[in-house]
Amino acid sequence: MDALDNKCPACGAPITFNPQNQKWDCEYCGSKFTLEEMKKYNNASSDKENNNSNTSTNTNKLEDLDVYHCKNCGAEVMADEVTTATFCVYCGSTTILKNRITDGVAPSKIIPFKKVKEEAVKAFQKLRKGRPLMPKLFNDPKNIEKITGVYIPFWAYDLRISGDISFNATDEESWSDYNYHYIKTNRYLSKRNGYMEFDRILVDGSSHFDDDLMDSLEPFNFEDLVDYNHAYLSGFLAEKYDVDSNTAITRAENRATNSAIEVVKETVYHQTKTLSTHSMEITKLKDYYILLPVWMVNVIYKNKTYTFAMNGQTGEIVGNIPLDITKTIIMTLIIFVTVTVIVSLCVLLGGQ
Repeated sequence: MDALDNKCPACGAPITFNPQNQKWDCEYCGSKFTLEEMKKYNNASSDKENNNSNTSTNTNKLEDLDVYHCKNCGAEVMADEVTTATFCVYCGSTTILKNRITDGVAPSKIIPFKKVKEEAVKAFQKLRKGRPLMPKLFNDPKNIEKITGVYIPFWAYDLRISGDISFNATDEESWSDYNYHYIKTNRYLSKRNGYMEFDRILVDGSSHFDDDLMDSLEPFNFEDLVDYNHAYLSGFLAEKYDVDSNTAITRAENRATNSAIEVVKETVYHQTKTLSTHSMEITKLKDYYILLPVWMVNVIYKNKTYTFAMNGQTGEIVGNIPLDITKTIIMTLIIFVTVTVIVSLCVLLGGQ
């Protein structure tokens, strides 16, 4: 993996990755470069011009990146020299300390952004429509400005699961005669054994994101997965993982187990079926440290953080927006008074 400079090969100005054309665009001279062209430039550069040109294949170290540490919530996000962090994307705090990364494990793969900020803004605005009881804070333009593209760290696991599963199952049949109605219940113990293999079960490597929220952003299209290069970070932030592979794998194993049970359950051809027992062995075949694109903004309302997030590849949207208590009470009173008046009028008119 050749780590690319985030500078324009034509004029030397900072250059950023454009999700729309999947190229690196220079806003200074208007040049556009593909990954192959950027690699060609880097390979042709001297050590003095580009100290990353001799980066060895399969390198697993992070180099030449800034890390921004939030004193409020402890989150750490990475960026290249082109991108800066002026506030924490997780808690909104402006108390951000900047340091250089001295060491760290680099991801092996990345899915580059395909959705641009304008699309995320429109999605957020659309999410707010039709919600008259939403707090005014969510209409604040300052919140829209804080929508940020962040590469979220994920662990992906290839797992093999094998073992035995049994289900309690029943079938019922009924009939009647002149005197009685009969129900006959046949009970079974259905047993299955075998193995399954799962590819790239995702588990987010960040403790700052709710796991259910991250799961809701799936699926990602792994056909867009490419070798990691920090040039893809140009114009975006990337969080450093704080949940290691050995810890995250527990969630992957649970997801694999639940999926296996549901798949096997479909092979039990009875009217009712409930899990009885299972004994399964899970083997990790491979794990990957990857970065996945997410547009996000956090809004703090009454000391609670509400997150809006959009899959930066597919456009899938998730978000939790609260109700304004005052608006809710007022709306309830209006509805109550309106209904009372209508009912009273109907009673009066009916009496005449």
